[in-house]
Amino acid sequence: MKELLALMDIPSASGHENAVRSYLMKKIKPYCKDMKVDKFGNLIVHKKGKGSCVMLVAHMDEVGLMVRKINADGTLGITPVGGVEVLACLNQKVLLHPKGKKPLLGVISTSKLSAGESISELPKKEDLFVDTGLSKEEILKAGVEIGTFVEFERRAHYLGSQDYIMGKAADDRVGCYILLSLITKIKSFPGEIYFVFTVEEEVGLYGARTSVYNLNPEWSLVLDVFDANDLSNDLTRSLGKGPILSIMDSQTLSNPCLNDNIKSIAKKKKLSLQAGVTDFGTTDALYISLSKGGIPTSILGVPVRNVHTGIGIVHQRDITHAIQIIDELLKHPPKIGL
Repeated sequence: MKELLALMDIPSASGHENAVRSYLMKKIKPYCKDMKVDKFGNLIVHKKGKGSCVMLVAHMDEVGLMVRKINADGTLGITPVGGVEVLACLNQKVLLHPKGKKPLLGVISTSKLSAGESISELPKKEDLFVDTGLSKEEILKAGVEIGTFVEFERRAHYLGSQDYIMGKAADDRVGCYILLSLITKIKSFPGEIYFVFTVEEEVGLYGARTSVYNLNPEWSLVLDVFDANDLSNDLTRSLGKGPILSIMDSQTLSNPCLNDNIKSIAKKKKLSLQAGVTDFGTTDALYISLSKGGIPTSILGVPVRNVHTGIGIVHQRDITHAIQIIDELLKHPPKIGL
């Protein structure tokens, strides 16, 4: 799982996926030379073959922040990139990434938090700023400008035991890790596979819209994450009890035939699998399923605690069981019907 820790540490917020894409290309090259980056920035890896064509998808980007204002006192007004809650930002260490310059360390604060005042209500996102300890002149000299992207400064490592991993960008470096593992693992496939690493999922599923235009898969499987609720009173999405097969989210109904095949594999191989039904959030599967006259698509996700924060928590068993399920699915690709 050291590869996953490395992936989680790479700074690549939506619109700034260059670093994680370069890392993936370097790791994939010994196993598959047929890869390209499309005009939008998606990384498409092709394992050739005869027979059915399938598409496996994970997004490279992560939620983050962006500088929207440089204040006279040197503090930096920020705005979320993707679905970041204000509560998850307070008093967090961050790294600013000026183009061509060294990253700058900062702390997210508010005027009341900075002054040690009592906080009786949750601040608004407009109240957040980054304190770097530098003046406005020093900030400008360091290359910071409006639009500079900001990442949570959290380094991935094991939590408690090696069963649990914590770090930023679990969403969706976990999916990227699963695809990377499959690329290195699969020696033969009775068909052809496109492994697609998309961009800008967190801000609108944009990479998924463009990635499929030049492909013609018979079916697709999206690898993403789900918010775990095992420390609440719900207990429907738990860490360590296997990946989650989505039945429905707020905008996507997964393909029943593909889902049945995945459930059958998990049962036959005695692999843990959870079912997921939610009425909020969606994934790259939405636009993939609506492309090319309709592509049968399902979503297999790994549960994450503290999703869309600087410290997500995942369980290794959920990841390894997802890899095993997909590996078996690819060995015996199903014929998808209605």
